[in-house]
Amino acid sequence: MTALVAVQNSVAKRFALGGAAYSSVVSMTHPHQLVRALSLADTSALVVGTVIGTGVFLKAAPMAQAVGSPMWVLLAWIAAGLLSLAGALTYAELSSMMPEAGGEYVYLRKSYGELWAFLFGWQRFIVAGSASIASLGVGFSIFLSTVFPLDQVWLESDFKLMGQAIHWQFGLKQVVAVSVIGLLTGINCFSVAFGGRVHVILTLLKISGIAFIVFGIFIFSNGTTWSNLATPSQSKWNGLSAFGIAMLAALWGYDGWNNMPMAAGEVRDPGRNIPRALIVGMLTVMVIYCSLNLAYFYALPFDQVASSSSTKYRDALPVAALASKTFLGDYGSRIVAIVFMVSALGALNGSILSNSRVPFALARDGLFFKSFGLLSASTRVPVVCLMVQGFWASVLAISGTFDQLTDCLLFASWIFYALVTSSVFILRRKFPNMDRPYRTWGYPFVPLVFLLVAAWLIINTLFTKRVESVSGLALMAAGLPLYWYFRSANKSGPSS
Repeated sequence: MTALVAVQNSVAKRFALGGAAYSSVVSMTHPHQLVRALSLADTSALVVGTVIGTGVFLKAAPMAQAVGSPMWVLLAWIAAGLLSLAGALTYAELSSMMPEAGGEYVYLRKSYGELWAFLFGWQRFIVAGSASIASLGVGFSIFLSTVFPLDQVWLESDFKLMGQAIHWQFGLKQVVAVSVIGLLTGINCFSVAFGGRVHVILTLLKISGIAFIVFGIFIFSNGTTWSNLATPSQSKWNGLSAFGIAMLAALWGYDGWNNMPMAAGEVRDPGRNIPRALIVGMLTVMVIYCSLNLAYFYALPFDQVASSSSTKYRDALPVAALASKTFLGDYGSRIVAIVFMVSALGALNGSILSNSRVPFALARDGLFFKSFGLLSASTRVPVVCLMVQGFWASVLAISGTFDQLTDCLLFASWIFYALVTSSVFILRRKFPNMDRPYRTWGYPFVPLVFLLVAAWLIINTLFTKRVESVSGLALMAAGLPLYWYFRSANKSGPSS
């Protein structure tokens, strides 16, 4: 509730001040530096709005297919939320110490050196960040298809890769995904203040829409029953590996908690605002996710949840749309689809804004193409980064399904989430006297638990999602020749 009030106050304040306040901040900033224009409300909205995207509306289906029980699905959401919160608590210390553009890239460079920092930046640009943008664009097109039919498919092909069946198609859904990625990329080329203002509005609309769905199901739905939460009689425990698959799906729903520190170079009073935004934002998201998934199983039998929209059931309605129909009738799915689209747009906008700052930081250190480190003279944003990122994300949006994209990016991301979290131990040893406005709560146990669970998830994914994990590793390794090239071209050391 506090975060929601802060967002509302920020909206009013920003529209009252208009562009004059931003112009004043720009005038006091060096022309080659980013502008610290994001307030606490903006930063909190960046956490909540980027995390809550499409996963919570879609991932209950593959999770139910994996574990076979409503309670195990809910436990997977809780476990993934606690794990993400543990990571956010660790990132809060690192980001308050080093509030610079690039986030994890900066922390890895300080703790592990340039090679690992570059590999993170490369995988973020070529795999995780761009795949996140692509999957959100695809998610938006899935939700739009419940309002306007997007069934036209012009090209499709089935093939096998590493023993797994792959179905590829290109049609109207992919065109919509590419179009919305291009639109929001263009919006973020204006200024960080404008992009932040758009994000605050979308986050406010998103939270209001989710609250409408949850309260509507619990108060007005017909035929709902708590007995839906019982384990189906034919179901059986599918093992820890299956629970790991469900957790991986839930972690996509929580993915994005690490994005806000990437834009730390544009946050006002970062030592205070970044830790607060991370902690309050993640607690807010956990409450929203658990409430919404509980509502799904209260409204629908388990079999309906498991057979909703997913890779296995491509033409089915999303689980949130099915649950909403219990109190909105036949038109419910179309009405609620608007909520889904706003949610996807909000997460997409935040992902575009924050991920573009990673290749920008690489270029500023002489480890990437120089043009990526240039700022627009008028808006002070890395326009080249934004445009190339948007193009590559569009290519990925055409190349895979929603679930394949999210599994690929999560495997690559969690390797570096673990490395970044471990850097809190290294930096405390290497720089014990470094100023730390915030220290990780529960240290060393909270980051240690995060590391152990992350290692288990990475190993489990490597065996259960071979195509996605190997693809992620191959794309990461493809960055090594580029690293050696930029290091040889910049033997004098990083540029300023």
